[in-house]
Amino acid sequence: MGWRTFSLIIGTIILTLPVMAQESPTLDDFWAGRAEWVMDIADVGLPVGESDTVYKGGGVYWSYLHASDQSAGVIDQCGMPVEFPGCLTLWESIDGGKSFALKTPICLMACDSCPCEDQRDHITAQQYPRVAFADGKAYLAYEWHAQTMLRESSDGINWSGWEYLRTPGGTWPSTYAPCSPVEKIGAHPNIRGQVDDCLVGAPPGIYVERDMLYVFVAAGSAPGHMRCYKGNRHDSLADLTVCNNDPLFTGAGEYGPLDITEGAEIAPYFDFRYISSAEVVKVGDHYYMAYEGVRGPDVLERGMDTQFGLGFARSVGSEIDGAWEKYPENPVIMPVTFNWGIGHADILIVDGETVMYTATSQTTRGRYVLEWR
Repeated sequence: MGWRTFSLIIGTIILTLPVMAQESPTLDDFWAGRAEWVMDIADVGLPVGESDTVYKGGGVYWSYLHASDQSAGVIDQCGMPVEFPGCLTLWESIDGGKSFALKTPICLMACDSCPCEDQRDHITAQQYPRVAFADGKAYLAYEWHAQTMLRESSDGINWSGWEYLRTPGGTWPSTYAPCSPVEKIGAHPNIRGQVDDCLVGAPPGIYVERDMLYVFVAAGSAPGHMRCYKGNRHDSLADLTVCNNDPLFTGAGEYGPLDITEGAEIAPYFDFRYISSAEVVKVGDHYYMAYEGVRGPDVLERGMDTQFGLGFARSVGSEIDGAWEKYPENPVIMPVTFNWGIGHADILIVDGETVMYTATSQTTRGRYVLEWR
């Protein structure tokens, strides 16, 4: 709370009295039911999809986003159009995060040589970026064909070579390399004939606290799990190890009713197939996470996921590497729906105000603000 004043006129005497002014609500208030997400701006100019937005100070925001020739006219540093889904690009806002523009439609990552090659340079699949800044350094995690890749930078623009978070990563058959129960891909009622039965990767999350670097990934499927890796950020990024509490939390244990594919009735099952795209911030005594939950395809053999939701979870105690709990009113913003951008959210706390960038529709990405109920 803060103090404001108001003037009371009594006859010819003006008294100025202090009163309590209500501060902006926090994620603690959201969890307790005292605050809610309210759409502030329907379209901030970012392409629909997955970004990570950071505040640089002075009203300037950067948003890292994978984009392509198809989505934003992007070319690689060899001058060739970039295929969908695209490479890492940098968008900027100079109006307090209200609107973003891509000033230079060129991939941030240089290729080792021309022409660029996806296997070597990841130029067409630098997807779902997450960036964390700490003490003048930046750390990047992104998905490359379901595998989680890591890089670092001194300025957030020029990046090091890549490191695998884990090998094998992405999806693979257990006949190639065994996997733990947490990494196992289980049965899904609308998917048949799966060859790969292990998963570690998918859209990642990243968080830095002092010397520790945490990377969050999907582990397993049907049900999905949220896993974290950790290690000293000053050491090799390839040396991160699985957190002691594995997994941090787990999605729904079943697909739920087969004949219901959207709406409030399937809310308890929204994160059955996948849990990924972690965005982590610390507020008070807890770490809060926004994440994407995917129930899966709604029709047998459809071949694509069509049921998405945005969920929240938080640490039960004051440790990242400990027990977590899911928000009881998941999913938030909108019910389970065919909107593949809704689950990838960016949360920022600037001057005490909590804002979130995520999909506002199937064609727009906008901003939400946490407001008192």
